[in-house]
Amino acid sequence: MKLQVPFIQLPITFDAAALLAEVSAIEESAWRGRTSRDDGNSALTLITTEGDPASDALSGRMRPTPWLERCPYLGQVLEAIGATWGRARLMRLNGQAEVKAHVDINYYWRERMRVHVPIVTTPGVRFQCGDAEINMGAGECWIFDTWRRHRVLNEGSAQRIHLVADTVGGERFWDLLSEGRAPGQAYHGEWRPRLHPPVAGKQAKLDFEQVNAPAVMSPWEVREHMVFLLGECVADPRLGAIQAALLRFSRRWQALWACHGEDAAGRPRYQALLDATRRELLGLGADRIDLRNNVGFWHALNSHVFDMALSDESRPAQTDVHGQPEVHAGAVVVPEPAAPKRSGVSSSRVGPALERPVFIVSPPRSGSTLLFETLAGAPQVYTIGDESHQLIEGVDGLSPAQRDYHSNQLGADDATLAVVQELQSRFRNALRDREGRVPERESAVRMLEKTPKNALRIPFLKAVFPDAKFIYLHRDPRQVWGSMIDGWMSGRFRMYTLPGWQGPTWSFLLTPGWQALNGQPLGEIVARQWETATRIMLDDLQALPADDWASIDYGRFLADPQGEALRLSAWAGWPWDRELGAQLPLSRYTLSQPDPDKWRRHAAEIEPRLAQWRATLDRAARAAGL
Repeated sequence: MKLQVPFIQLPITFDAAALLAEVSAIEESAWRGRTSRDDGNSALTLITTEGDPASDALSGRMRPTPWLERCPYLGQVLEAIGATWGRARLMRLNGQAEVKAHVDINYYWRERMRVHVPIVTTPGVRFQCGDAEINMGAGECWIFDTWRRHRVLNEGSAQRIHLVADTVGGERFWDLLSEGRAPGQAYHGEWRPRLHPPVAGKQAKLDFEQVNAPAVMSPWEVREHMVFLLGECVADPRLGAIQAALLRFSRRWQALWACHGEDAAGRPRYQALLDATRRELLGLGADRIDLRNNVGFWHALNSHVFDMALSDESRPAQTDVHGQPEVHAGAVVVPEPAAPKRSGVSSSRVGPALERPVFIVSPPRSGSTLLFETLAGAPQVYTIGDESHQLIEGVDGLSPAQRDYHSNQLGADDATLAVVQELQSRFRNALRDREGRVPERESAVRMLEKTPKNALRIPFLKAVFPDAKFIYLHRDPRQVWGSMIDGWMSGRFRMYTLPGWQGPTWSFLLTPGWQALNGQPLGEIVARQWETATRIMLDDLQALPADDWASIDYGRFLADPQGEALRLSAWAGWPWDRELGAQLPLSRYTLSQPDPDKWRRHAAEIEPRLAQWRATLDRAARAAGL
């Protein structure tokens, strides 16, 4: 299930030693490898279809296995959490092993949460989800966002054992969740998790799933899945036609539902509509649309809707990331196009040569999305479609969590040979042109990219792409600061849960020296973010050869978009064949209707700080030719 935050701890704890005593009494032969490879992952089934210890089915009546019946305290733990339970297992991970990075997109996971209760763990067990990383303590109770890319690393020598149970929720569960806390975020009140010790002789009373897959999916469920997935898509010009096709499909499905419901007589008509819609969507390029979590829209749409809308015996078998029988999670797990090297899922596809890639660099909320979306309309220009947060930070060693949360700053020394090869491969594998087409494998292509964090990574990007060029985008700092304040307050740009941070969840790029901002007013945080990023960016740009970077002012761009697009295209060395109107469309990250004086709503926080940073403000304006 997609959550608002990567991790939530529930206010309930258990006696890990008592749990281990029960688990240790079960014979070793009950444990099974979670994949067909000997990769240090094994599982012991507790709740399965009809209680069959060997079952890995996702649908059917869920019942306890003999192993759960031998473990009364495990049952009491599940009862205390108060949910209706689907599949449940004990998950074991050997020392120096990992659960490989993946995203859970199967239908089963659309409305189910995965509950973790560590039984045996060490400080070397690292659970990563999105940009966050935690170590779950023994006896604690956690859930996490399975829609984000996640993995587990056991860097110690001891085995890790977790109780891992899947649920759609329950009355007591939702009460616990309402009291839960997210790491790094403010918690109202005193955090006092309640201990539930074992009760001798008590037999737990549990609710188990009876219904978990539709015979014929209702039109309301069909629409809900489609709306969710469309909302998760990376912006793409083909989405309008795809959305219209899905609307037609949902209306036709509702008509058939009204006529047949779950009657077997309607199955041929349902199937014909599914087949025809699949063909139409493939013709519209639905298989080339990406989701923001870096999995394919087409894969997810099939998993959520087309493979499940009509039950039959031909539903695809669940497989792991290597196409082998999936026996640990009841989900199809799909890596992003090129996963971190440590995950073992990196792509080796030979791709196009990236020739003179162009990076737009600026502080956040400077208008880089609008400039990027405009220049991405040039012929022969390829992009990854969105910002490269996960693409870069997913490379082993580059995320702030792996660098003691110093900052997003990266230097030339961080561009090791392995990192260069991995990052170039990741970009190549994600490229699309303005029509959504992938480049020819052996061609030389021009890439355009923009991510505000890259204002802190210019030497690194230059080391990864030695012929890279940069466009510095300047915008009136008062407008930028006002928009950044709005962005922090909106919650839409949250990035990191930082150790020891007492303010709102950190938003936008992580600048060096952020610790000094702890407890400061939001206006001060935003001004220092902008000043630090701008100063570092200008230092790095002005250390480059003059031909390697150009500048543009946002106000001038809005005043003459056609002229500025032509100028920058000529500088970059690619053609321009579009005629832009005087009014550009809103960018995808616009929070409210643009207004050059909108910053005045925060004038009390902005104006007193202008004099403090006057030197950097003036330097930024000069770099933009103002």
